[in-house]
Amino acid sequence: MATTSPQASEPRPQHEPRPADTSPPASPFEAPIQHYPAWAREFARKYFTKTITQFILYGNVRDLVPTVDEQGEPTYVPLREFLNDDLFAARDLTLFYDRSTGIHFGDKTTQADFNRALSGYDTIFGTDYARRLPKDPVRVLSVLENYFRLRLAEGKRIACIIDYAETIAPMAEASMYSAEDRNALVFLQKWSHDALFMRSDFTICLITENLNDLNQQLVQSPYTAEIFIPLPDEDARLKFVHWYLRGRTDAFRAHSSVSLEALAKNTAGLDYIQLRTILADVLENRTELTFDVLAEIKKEFIEADAYGLLEFIETDYNLDMVAGHAMAKEHLRQAAQALRNGRPDVMPMGYLVAGPVGTGKTFLITCFAGEIGIPMVKLKNFRSQWQGVTEGNLEKILNLLEAMTPVAVMIDEADAALGDRDVQGDSGVSKRVFGQIASFMSNPKHRGRVIFFLVTARPDLMPVDLKRQGRAEEHLALFYPSTRTEREELLTVMMVRTGVDLALEAVPDALLNGERTFSGADMEALLTRAKFRAAARDDQSNGQVTTDILQEVVDDFIPPTYPLEVELQTLVAVLECTSQALLPEQYRSMDREAIVRRVEELKRLI
Repeated sequence: MATTSPQASEPRPQHEPRPADTSPPASPFEAPIQHYPAWAREFARKYFTKTITQFILYGNVRDLVPTVDEQGEPTYVPLREFLNDDLFAARDLTLFYDRSTGIHFGDKTTQADFNRALSGYDTIFGTDYARRLPKDPVRVLSVLENYFRLRLAEGKRIACIIDYAETIAPMAEASMYSAEDRNALVFLQKWSHDALFMRSDFTICLITENLNDLNQQLVQSPYTAEIFIPLPDEDARLKFVHWYLRGRTDAFRAHSSVSLEALAKNTAGLDYIQLRTILADVLENRTELTFDVLAEIKKEFIEADAYGLLEFIETDYNLDMVAGHAMAKEHLRQAAQALRNGRPDVMPMGYLVAGPVGTGKTFLITCFAGEIGIPMVKLKNFRSQWQGVTEGNLEKILNLLEAMTPVAVMIDEADAALGDRDVQGDSGVSKRVFGQIASFMSNPKHRGRVIFFLVTARPDLMPVDLKRQGRAEEHLALFYPSTRTEREELLTVMMVRTGVDLALEAVPDALLNGERTFSGADMEALLTRAKFRAAARDDQSNGQVTTDILQEVVDDFIPPTYPLEVELQTLVAVLECTSQALLPEQYRSMDREAIVRRVEELKRLI
């Protein structure tokens, strides 16, 4: 069913539709579009104001769209088909354009009419476009403008859909624009507020996956409306599953240990096409679908969608594998329990995990992933050398995270990854990255649903705006073991991890007496070196680490020493910690002003 244009017999609606898909129509004129998704109803509402002619559709634009067929039965169609046959079905003329295909048409009548007009254009301007249509934006947009003005003057109703709009008006600094890019941008900006276009029934749709890939003058123009197409939520996915399996539910259940409801629940972050792939694989290939198989398929789909910039953290570890850090582990166990109990409202918006190198920050959060029962992903390096690509990558990632909720996100080396509003010399990329991350982290609806873990050894280098309450609210600080008990616990864990089988009584006392500071990374390196020596020996040790071998390695081992850097990292972690219980005894009573002065002194020395 199509929306009705302002020039049709139906009057425009007087009230906005309610946000929920199941809500009753706010006016009798919205009843025909109640089966449309929420974004299409928002599009219709803004269109009916008669104040906007140019729309940007972004987000999940390569997916199917739910609608109804001619018999009123639910169906799912590609976006282009939905725009042509539903949203703009009442238009007299519908045209499409992208740089690869060039101009194409909604039906043969429109194509024939365009060809007649093009013959006249060739006669007037001396071109030969009737034989070979141009594909480059400037000539195409010039031809289209001439055609639009002719037909709008006759009272025709027109829709023009420009796909891959980021290739027509890409994100770039003005100085980097070519003459073609500038001319194409001027065409689009002019069309958005042209007097003839504004008073006629005329609509331009620009389609792009990432809003940040488009020229920001176009995006921020008051004459342009942005419409976000989200990934389907759980209810929408369940409706699609029932629709796709109509009449074949028994065949699906015969090869799946995952119920339809569980399938919809456990596919957050996937679109309809990916969900269809899973269902078709079971029905056509008789693939056995288990929860493990589903998790692996989902992981592959989402990592591919994120251009490899998201990595799922899968671990067999849990917090029992973490040595020391008793208070930090206790807090994280309580957080995991809150999530399992369905209490996201009590969770911090995010965590800052600080501490000197080798204290196991990344390992702690990786082990936490084994406790929480929700997916955890690691945000990899999303920065690019190309103008605008970094912001587009981040937008794609954040949209995926929002669709995957609940989800935990670990950002390692956060001081280098997240940008700063004050950074200069990178064409403003760091400022824009900072703005995107900060805005996303502080969104109240993400509390307990998207949980950030910002891991860094230098929290002092991170902007205050990311560390404040409302973003990374809880600051966990990790330190080297300060008591013999903690050192014994750490060494025991490292021996289990490396496969070294020695009683603590047989371990050289230098590892445990505290005269030399060994981090967990140091102990692991030392034990691995001992295994290497044992494997190389041809004696009665049989390749096993003995007390003598370990003693030799301890005597020979010189851990990399950066005393000033380690002291600085330790003291800034003390200053950042938001819980006194997490601090070792020697730091609890230290004067904070003295710590600040020492930090400043260390920064000057380093």
